[in-house]
Amino acid sequence: MLVEQRTYTLKPLRTRDFLALYERAALPLQKKYLGHLVGFFVSELGPLNQVVHLWAFDSLAERERRRAAMESDPDWPAYVDALRELDIVQQQETKMLRSVPFSPI
Repeated sequence: MLVEQRTYTLKPLRTRDFLALYERAALPLQKKYLGHLVGFFVSELGPLNQVVHLWAFDSLAERERRRAAMESDPDWPAYVDALRELDIVQQQETKMLRSVPFSPI
């Protein structure tokens, strides 16, 4: 199993704005197309103003296929435009994590 870890670093005091837009416009599409949401988190200690979400895939090919389907949905560009309009994302980091045999997921 592969887990995609996406970390967004946001402008201070804007996490609530990001989460509201994400929950309304992106989450329904991502659940529909990406499938397995492992978790969604905000930072409390260490680097602040970060949102982290984890999505599980069987392979990189599956991830590519699912993301392509999501990005071709006519509602996806509207979310991207709204996010761009908010102008709150300072940085994005994406990691692909591979589970080890003794991992519970």
